Amino acid sequence: MFGGTSAFGTSLGGFGQPKAVGQVLGLSNTPASPTPIEVVSPPDDSVSCLKFSPPAIPQIFLIAGSWDNNVRCWEVERSGKTVPKSMQSMQGPLLDVCWSDDGSKVFMASCDKTVKCWDLASNQTMQIAQHDAPVKSCHFIKAPNYTCVMTASWDKTLKFWDTRTPNPILTLQVPERCYCVDVDYPMAVVGTANRGLIIYQLENTPSEFKRIDSPLKFQHRCIAIFRDKKNAPTGFALGSVEGRVAIQYVNTANPKDNFTFKCHRSNGTNNGYQDIFPLTWQVNDIKFHPIHGTLATVGSDGRYSFWDKDARTKLKTSDGMDQPISCCAFNSDGQIFAYAVSYDWSKGHEHHNTSKRNAIYLYPCMDDLKPRNKT
Repeated sequence: MFGGTSAFGTSLGGFGQPKAVGQVLGLSNTPASPTPIEVVSPPDDSVSCLKFSPPAIPQIFLIAGSWDNNVRCWEVERSGKTVPKSMQSMQGPLLDVCWSDDGSKVFMASCDKTVKCWDLASNQTMQIAQHDAPVKSCHFIKAPNYTCVMTASWDKTLKFWDTRTPNPILTLQVPERCYCVDVDYPMAVVGTANRGLIIYQLENTPSEFKRIDSPLKFQHRCIAIFRDKKNAPTGFALGSVEGRVAIQYVNTANPKDNFTFKCHRSNGTNNGYQDIFPLTWQVNDIKFHPIHGTLATVGSDGRYSFWDKDARTKLKTSDGMDQPISCCAFNSDGQIFAYAVSYDWSKGHEHHNTSKRNAIYLYPCMDDLKPRNKT
C-alpha cells in the first residue's frame, strides 16, 4: 500500500543493529536507581502524545505531538543521546500520533479536524482524513484483508481510511464524543463522554462487538488494551479523572477478574494539618510493557507508577515532578520508558503557568517492570 519500507531515507545513515539488553541509554541494568535522561529540544507547549518507532526498523525514534501544533522526531542513540531529526506542523494542537507498521510513515491527529500522513523518507505531509470536530486519536491497522488508519473524533464517529482515497472506506457512528481509544488487532476499544465503553472487532469488516457498563464513576481519561498469556488481546485498563484505574476483561468466566484500584492520590496538608480526604489526581495515560505485561500509569500529581495487575500490586512510584506527567510510552523492546512533564489542562487554562518548561525524559525501565514473584 505504501510502497517502499525505508525509514527516513538515507540521510540518517544506518545505525547498526537493534539495541541489546543493557545497552540502551548507556546504562547497564545494575544501577539501583538510574537517572532519567532528558530529551533535547523539547516542545514549546504541553506534550499530548508520545510514540516510539515500531520494531520493523533497527533504529529507535521517538515522536511527540504537542499543543504548539507541531510533531517532533528524535533519534535515541545507544548512549542516551537524543538527536532532533525533523518537525512537521498542523493548524491546531496535536491530540495523537501513530506509526505505520514498517516505520516509514507517521500519522498525526489534530484539533484542526484533520489527520495528516508524514512520509519520513521525503519529509512531506499529506492530509488523509477529515472530521467535523477535533480528531482525538489515530491508529494504524494492518489486517490480513485490509490496511487502514482508524480515526476517532469528537464528532461522534469512527472512520477507517485507505490513505490512497479521499473518502473513508467505513464510518461507524458512536453514541458520544470519543475521549480515549486503543487498538490491538483484532480488537479496538473506545471510551466516550458520559462514561460509555464500546468494544469493536476489526476482522473482515470492523463492527461493534459489545457495549459494557463503565466500572468507573467519573469521566474516562485514558485506555490501554492488554494481552493474555497466549499474546492475544483480552481486556483493557481504563483510567479516570478521579485517580482510579479499572482492569476489565472482555470475556471472563469469573467477574472477580475485573477490579479497580486507586492511584495518583496524595494526602494533602493545610497549614500543617493533615486533610481528612486525600487529594485525587487524574490518570493521564496508561501503557502496558511489551515484554513483561505489567503497566505504567502517569498522572496530574507529577508521578509515574508501575503496576503488576496479575499480582494486584504496585511495583514502583517515582518522585513527584513540578508539573503533571501528561503522557508516556515504552519502546518496542521494553527497554525505555518515555514520559512527558507538562501541563495537562486538568485545572483549566487559567492555571497554565507559561514560565514552567516542558520536558520529555527517558528512563531505563526493564528491571523495574518485572512482574512480582508469586509465592
